[in-house]
Amino acid sequence: MKLSESRRQTLYMYLFISPWLIGFIIFALYPILSSLYYSFTDYDIIHPPKYVGLANYQEMFHSELFWKSVTVTLRYTFISVPIMLLLSLGFAMLLNQKIPFRGFFRTAMYFPSMVSGVAMSLLWYWIFNPQIGLFNYMLSWFGIAGPAWLMNPGSALYALIIMSLWTAGTGMILFLAGLQGVPSSLVEAAKLDGAGRFRIFLNVTLPMISPILLFQFIMGVIDSFQVFTQAFVMTQGGPNYSTWFYVYNLYTSAFKEYRAGYSSALAWVLLVVVMLFTALIMKFSNRYVHYEGGGRR
Repeated sequence: MKLSESRRQTLYMYLFISPWLIGFIIFALYPILSSLYYSFTDYDIIHPPKYVGLANYQEMFHSELFWKSVTVTLRYTFISVPIMLLLSLGFAMLLNQKIPFRGFFRTAMYFPSMVSGVAMSLLWYWIFNPQIGLFNYMLSWFGIAGPAWLMNPGSALYALIIMSLWTAGTGMILFLAGLQGVPSSLVEAAKLDGAGRFRIFLNVTLPMISPILLFQFIMGVIDSFQVFTQAFVMTQGGPNYSTWFYVYNLYTSAFKEYRAGYSSALAWVLLVVVMLFTALIMKFSNRYVHYEGGGRR
């Protein structure tokens, strides 16, 4: 039986993407579905899983460490994400101007984002050292005695928030692309109407880059919910559980306590929460996000 041209092309398409499909099914889809099953079991990786129903979820919501990890993660999110957005947008607006060595400064701002999480954590571990650290040394110029940042329950989380701002260059690049896409005709029209710089930014620039702002906000929230490397390398969740992030709690349950079933339940709760937050942000963004052509979504 002779295949038609369209069916032949479809067959070739599935043939060429089959390595990816096989890899996705074996290394992604199967583990994801397996973790959903394990979340309803008592499983320690060594022994066969034993079905326990909703026991893992019930234990989770009655666990003090679970609620501590939720509190720490939300505090980190509510503080770091807005500051990161403001910094990224501010740097983008600055480097969108015609200043000398503009290309160098753009590269220098983005470069820290290319450093691996472990290397960056080790570097900042030294910076926050209370005796020989650069941060406290700079504070001493102004007569301020810096704290033991990573050893004090009151400052450890804020130290990690300060550290996260070092990667503002990633957001800056995206905002910079958005700023360069703002039509100059709209800016010129606003100037002819007598609008100042603040009015132009508020009524022209900000609406035009609002889709990028929305994207950055959603990605920032998702990333902040998954903070792990910094807490693992620099603080081990302490002191006094002050940096006991949600994913660090998940890691501890899985690889220190060998409770794969319980950690799978934690992972699925995280997935649901991320989806809910994303849906809420998208729902309330309809009023404020303007797309090219004047429409809203």
